[in-house]
Amino acid sequence: MSKKMQGNGLFESSRFILPEFKEAYLANMKEQERRGKPVLDDQEVQLIEKALIESYNRRTPVTVTVFNPFDDEVLTGIVTALNTNLREVKLIRGEDDFSWIKLEVIISAAT
Repeated sequence: MSKKMQGNGLFESSRFILPEFKEAYLANMKEQERRGKPVLDDQEVQLIEKALIESYNRRTPVTVTVFNPFDDEVLTGIVTALNTNLREVKLIRGEDDFSWIKLEVIISAAT
């Protein structure tokens, strides 16, 4: 008698994964790679704010690292607007390419 016909062999030999289960498994694996936002001390926050204000006043490029739970994003551009109420800056990266970035997601900035 073959092994497929003994015990649980028939079920064990016919395993397959539904696409929904595969997607859920891959999503779960990606979620496990998530990391927490680093805590910045006051001195680092002041250096970031200084670099952003300097870029705004002098219209010089600044390189900003934006936190992402999976992979940090590095952006380079010129700060053209500071919104103190919403605590965000407008970074112009190209001719028509700009983005509003919240200050709490910026983890480093350098001119």
